[in-house]
Amino acid sequence: MKFIHIADVHLGAQPDAGLLHGDKRAQEIWETFEQVIRVCEEEKIDLLLIAGDLFHRQPLMRELKEADYLFSGLTHTKVVLIAGNHDYIRSDSYYRTFRWSENVYPLFAENPAYVDFPELKTAVYGFSYHSREIREPLYDRLTAGGVEPVEILLAHGGDEKHIPLNRNALAESGFDYVAMGHIHKPHALVKDRIVYAGALEPVDKNDIGPHGYIRGEITGGRVRTQWIPCAKREYIHLDIQVKPDEAAGRVRDDIRESINEHGNENIYKIILKGKRDADVLFDTKRLEREGNIVEIVDETMPEYDVDRIYAENRGNILGKYIEHFYGCEEGSTEYEALCEGLDALLAGRK
Repeated sequence: MKFIHIADVHLGAQPDAGLLHGDKRAQEIWETFEQVIRVCEEEKIDLLLIAGDLFHRQPLMRELKEADYLFSGLTHTKVVLIAGNHDYIRSDSYYRTFRWSENVYPLFAENPAYVDFPELKTAVYGFSYHSREIREPLYDRLTAGGVEPVEILLAHGGDEKHIPLNRNALAESGFDYVAMGHIHKPHALVKDRIVYAGALEPVDKNDIGPHGYIRGEITGGRVRTQWIPCAKREYIHLDIQVKPDEAAGRVRDDIRESINEHGNENIYKIILKGKRDADVLFDTKRLEREGNIVEIVDETMPEYDVDRIYAENRGNILGKYIEHFYGCEEGSTEYEALCEGLDALLAGRK
């Protein structure tokens, strides 16, 4: 039995709205989802498992129709999905009344249920969110029912506000495979058995690293999984080291070179580190226009000749301020406070 496991697709999300690349991101999320549907058809996948948050919020009717149209084109694959904390089953949700194509099996009840596929000797279990938060560890007491030789659980959660998990309880629950959603970083809690697919596409600057889906096979009771990258872009956090003798233009060139090295299609948070000339200030807003940059954080410290400044200002407020921190180690909290105070006092003097 061949399956594909996806989660946290977040159709309808608009990452980085207002930035140059932001207009493309909403469409790219749909395009990557469509790509997975094509893989299901081309590879004759038996089950497409969607472990919550197919949509970024309450789905619009036109969005449900579009997703269902894509599902309806699958000639071999059956689709099983649950709602997560983003697209939870609200009282007025279109999820409650929408009529899916015959190959789509939503598990939208608030309590555990399953759908049986005797021809695949497989049963898929799950339940959906009916509120934004579920703080009870509901999966801890859930066990496979023995309906079919192969039993799979669709699950969404893993933090204190969204169904906290006990890994050992889940491992002993009797399910052959647990398709996890909610955590956007792909990783396995138990190799080939309890797996977070991660978000299909990154939707936030902190969704760093590659994203994709799980392709799995179950043969003779043995599960094998492979993680497949497919996202169009990655969010990357780049540290740029600054030196005291570098002008702002040199730093701008360093950012360009680093982005070229890591891929112009990707999206960046830039962190400026090191020491800068005390007379140099970085225009972070201007630097953000150098590429697909969502944020620039300036963590540089000014390089001051503290001994010289102290010698020139003994007895005045600037000298007394330096005396308070004299002898502190570079890189310490005290040294940071010294530099920030010097910034303010020298700026006031100017």
